[in-house]
Amino acid sequence: MAKGMREIKRQIKSIQNTKQITKAMEMVAASKLRKSQEAAEASRPYADKIREVIASIAASSSDVKHPMLQTREIKKTGYLIITSDRGLAGGYNANVLRKLMTTIQERHQSADEYAIFVVGRKGRDFMKRRNIAILEQVTGLPDSPTFADIKSVARTAVQSFEEGKFDQLYLLYNEFVNPLTQIPVEKKILPLGEVESDQGNLSNYEYEPSAEAVLDDLLPKYAETLIYSAVLEGKASEFGARMTAMGNATKNASEMISSLTLVYNRARQASITQEITEIVAGANAQG
Repeated sequence: MAKGMREIKRQIKSIQNTKQITKAMEMVAASKLRKSQEAAEASRPYADKIREVIASIAASSSDVKHPMLQTREIKKTGYLIITSDRGLAGGYNANVLRKLMTTIQERHQSADEYAIFVVGRKGRDFMKRRNIAILEQVTGLPDSPTFADIKSVARTAVQSFEEGKFDQLYLLYNEFVNPLTQIPVEKKILPLGEVESDQGNLSNYEYEPSAEAVLDDLLPKYAETLIYSAVLEGKASEFGARMTAMGNATKNASEMISSLTLVYNRARQASITQEITEIVAGANAQG
């Protein structure tokens, strides 16, 4: 009985240590979540302004054509998947990777019909285990990524579309709803098609040397900005998922500690009762 009680006490101590770790990770994730939300919100005005300028130019120059605005026959599709570098984030990575595999199975007959770009170590490792070729990858992103951190993969993906290596480009990432909810989404970003402004009245801009030259510069930047915004959205989702997962782990640890403490107290009570019974039995035998 004493050996069993020591084992229970050791197990309680181990779970208490784990609880301290998960609680600390929950608090860290909550702190990083606030910063990630602020970064995601701060990136929106820039994308909105570029979109407004593009819409204004497209509206004032209806005869302007650009490869990134033209829809063409779909022979090959590009996918840019945004995952995390670390785990312990619940279903954050599994959900978006599952969505990718389902999409590939439904749309494509062979690996020649799609191209993969990956952000995050978890996504890279997932592709390697399944022998899926990766055209470009970025890992080791900081908690607050800048555009420079994902510039290579964003630029390669956009340029590959412009060069005709594939005919459409999709983003797959987790959309942040709240700390408890992150939804894996698929967003088509290329071709851009008809860019419309949310504003009722478009501003008139003076530009030179021509509409085509301005669009040549702005359209790739706009597509890259959409990718960067998705990365920031993914970071907020990652920290929200990790905060929720660690909160659940802390709660489960508390429940396990309570359950084991009850078992320990019962075992201790049984041990004391047995000792009293043995003492009484010994006294009666001597009497």
